[in-house]
Order: sequence, then structure tokens, then C-alpha cells
Amino acid sequence: MQVDPRGQRFSAAVTTVVLAIVLVTGSLWLLVAQAVVFAAGALAGLRYAPYGLLYARFVRPRLGPPAELEDAAPPRFAQGVGLVFALAGVLGYVLGVTWLGMAATAAALAAAFLNAAFGFCLGCEMYLIIVRFRPSRSRV
Repeated sequence: MQVDPRGQRFSAAVTTVVLAIVLVTGSLWLLVAQAVVFAAGALAGLRYAPYGLLYARFVRPRLGPPAELEDAAPPRFAQGVGLVFALAGVLGYVLGVTWLGMAATAAALAAAFLNAAFGFCLGCEMYLIIVRFRPSRSRV
């Protein structure tokens, strides 16, 4: 599956705002909601990710077609990485280990901001490194 990279940046921008609000307010429930968003993208696919649906319905029709499409696997992996950090943040807040909740949220926020502002997807780069160094099945 191929995806519009502008949709990924839109999703990262919304995620940046959501996670910034979580850091300022300490809202456990907003972080849980963001974890659900990450889970939808990682587990169900980017086609079903809530922010991607918003982009497809309201933003993309107002733009021209994308200059290029990209493989969905790296951003989907990135959603999984975001989910891990969001769940670590939720766990921190639930257990009263506020520093863990804030640190995990801040790490996810930093990654989302990099993608939104500069188009640099940290989770996508992790995916590409893992694929590059994974043993080839043809050698086995």
C-alpha cells in the first residue's frame, strides 16, 4: 500500500499538539486517546488511523495530487513505536511515576514534531535500519 506523505505530516502535526497538551495538563485520558490513535494506525493500518481519516476527508481534497507516494510500512511501524511510548507514558501516570509519564510523552512529542516540522520520521528511519540489517531469508 502506498500513502500520501503529506498525510503523515498532518497526522504528526495533530499528534504534536495533542502530546503538548498532555505535557502541559498531565491529562492521562488524552494520552490514552492518543495511544488509541497510534494503535489504530499500527494495528488496523494507516487507512483506518483517525488523523489519516481527517486528512483524507477534509485536507487532501483541497490539495493537488501528491508529487509522490511512499510505502505504508515505515509510517505504520512508526505508529507502533508511538504506541509503545504512549503506553509507557500511560503506565507512568497510572502508577504515579509522573517523570516516566512525562518523559515518554516528551519523547513521542519530539518524534512527532520532527516529522511535522521537518518531514523527518524517526520511526520510519528505525524501520529502514531494521530492514537493512535483518538477515536475508535467501541466505538461510
